[in-house]
Order: sequence, then C-alpha cells, then structure tokens
Amino acid sequence: MATDIKDNARTVDAAALMELLPARPRLLALGEPTHGEDALLDLRNELFRQLVEEEGYRTIALETDCLNGLAVDDHVTSGTGTLDEVIKNGFSHGWGASAANRELVRWMRAHNEGRPASEQVRFAGFDGPLEIAAAASPRRALTALHGYLAARVEADLLPCGADLLDELTGSDDRWTEPAAMREPARSVGRSAEAGRLRLLADELVELLDEQRPHLIAASSADEWERACLYGRTALGLLRYHHWMADTSLARLARLAGVRDRMMSRNLLALADRGPVFVYTHNAHLQREKSSMRMGGRRLEWWSAGALVDAELGEEYAFVAAALGTIRHRGVGVPPADTVEGLLYALPEERCVLDARRLDAALGDGRPAPRVSPWFGYAPLDPAHLATCDGLVFVRDVPQR
Repeated sequence: MATDIKDNARTVDAAALMELLPARPRLLALGEPTHGEDALLDLRNELFRQLVEEEGYRTIALETDCLNGLAVDDHVTSGTGTLDEVIKNGFSHGWGASAANRELVRWMRAHNEGRPASEQVRFAGFDGPLEIAAAASPRRALTALHGYLAARVEADLLPCGADLLDELTGSDDRWTEPAAMREPARSVGRSAEAGRLRLLADELVELLDEQRPHLIAASSADEWERACLYGRTALGLLRYHHWMADTSLARLARLAGVRDRMMSRNLLALADRGPVFVYTHNAHLQREKSSMRMGGRRLEWWSAGALVDAELGEEYAFVAAALGTIRHRGVGVPPADTVEGLLYALPEERCVLDARRLDAALGDGRPAPRVSPWFGYAPLDPAHLATCDGLVFVRDVPQR
C-alpha cells in the first residue's frame, strides 16, 4: 500500500490538478482544513496564478462577504480605492489581516493593469454578510436593489418606495445584535417589520426577473449581475434572521443550511460568466452533508459543494486538503494509522494525489479519522475520499 500511495503523489501545481479531471470544470474548488494559515493561502495564490496563465481561469471566489468583496473587485479591475482601503474594508471575518490575501489582491491589480476587460481577473466573495456572532442588516442589499430597479422601470411597478424600506428596516443595531445568535428572543427576524420586508424583497426580486429582457438591455453586465446579487443577498439575509428568531431544535442546523445555500447560489451565478477557482473550508465544499457539534447536539446540513454538485455535476470539481503538523496550534505529527500519518511518511513537503485512487489503495483497511487536538482544525474524514476529485497534502505548516 505504501508503494501505491507514493506512486500516486505528484508535485502540487495547476497541471497536476487538471490531470485528475476529465475536463476543465466551471467551478474548481480547493478546500482547507483550517482557516488563517498563510502557508495554505500562499499555495492557493500560486495555484490561482497558474490557473489564470495556463488554464484560462479568470475569477477567484473566497469565503468572505459577497457585498464587501465588490470593493475588492472594483480595485483589481479598475484601480478604485487604495490597496490598504480595500484590504481593510473588502474582507470579512478578519481575513484582511492576512499577508497572503493582501498579496493576492496586489497581484490581481498588477496583472490587470493595461489589459482589456475580457482578459482581466476578477475577485468575488461568495459568503453572505454573516460574521461569526451576527448577521448584517438587510438595508444595504435592499436599498441597492430598489435603487437599481427605480432607475430603470416605471415607478408604479415598484411594490414600495425606498422610504418604506428604510422605515421597516429601522436601526441596523436591531439586526446586528450579537446576543441574538444564542438568544432567539433578541432577534428581530420574526417581527412584523421583518415579515413585511421579506414580502417586499420577494416582490423586488420577482420584478427583477419579470423585467429581465429590458433590464439586461438597459444595464451593463456588471450592473445586472450586481442587481441579482443584491436580490439573492436580501432574501438570504431575511431568511437567516427569520431562523435566528426560531426557538425549535432545528434552529442552528437551519442557520448553517441557509448560509451554505447562499454560498451555493453565489457560486452558481459566478460560474455563469466563466471558469471559477473557489477556495474555502473543506466542509463548505464537500459533496456530503456537513456536520458539527454545537450546544451539545450534532448538526447536519447540505454543504454548498453538495448543492453546487447537484446542479453542475462533472462541471464541479472538489480537491480537499489535509495537513500534517500545525505545531503552533498544538497539532503535532499525525498518528501513523491515519490518512495524514500515511501521507506524512512521504518525502514531499507538498503533494497532490488522486483521492479515489488513494481510497482504493486503502481498501477495507481504511484508517479511522484523525482526532484533532485543536477545535480550529478539522482532519480529513477518510470516508469522504471516494467523493473527492483530488487531495492536496501539506506536510508541515510553519509557525507564523
């Protein structure tokens, strides 16, 4: 078995990834088992540059706020704002502090300088405006969608005026109350105002679809795509807030499911304009249900990858990532009887393998999952190998 694994390992580069696939996918997704390690993000950047230069990929999509990410896209395509400004304001979840993310944006802007729009690379956040402890107010998405429609359709077609949206939304602090994540009664999501906003948002999105032929003709491609993004985000946020106010046992699983559904819809929209390289946690990209323990219960929901795969089939490809050590996080050398332990015995510092071939080599002696000593690291589940298109292994993550 050791020989089979060694023969399977290849140097990590874009060409090796593509050789694992029957054809170039519209969505090529690379996962990570933990967040915030620049060694993994540096590898992501390296692969994206190669995919752009060798395989014709033009968009990178990251797990960050889809609305804030528009500022990053504006910067890399047209130079709007300074690098410092877009790093500070264009990323959610604190990802702007990453040196690798800063280098990604800098390279994308330099690559695009002087190139026609058709040859430029694009940036997209595909997560909802959802921080760990709170969800954003729907005001920004609703106002932007209403403004887009008000400028292009007859006023009497609109279900309401901007002033009513503003009145029903009220103070943004009501929506972003951190305590609402654990105390449903503190959420505004099932108030009468929130209920009306959901109906109005639905009417606005319906109008967007009804007027599609006219609006596409009256808009640039970017204006139309952004209007659709505002609509998806407004409805997704209002649905998320609705479930934040729920008191049933399904509450947390529904919140996780709504989030991944928002991710999947954003990824499918991005795939409509050309091949996309996607990077986020393995759990969001896998083809199986995602799960976690929270509040003493096991939660399960369909991942964004599973939802996208159901739509795209072979045009979606998922390459998982596994790690050997993260010593500054207390993750030492993996036990020899785990997948990570078998791969750690290889001489390569970084390698890519055919996941299904690896699964076949393990046979009935498939190892048990590695136990994580740190809650921020999710080891590979060996049972998932057969549904991955590839596996990237990084032997040691250096201390930052």
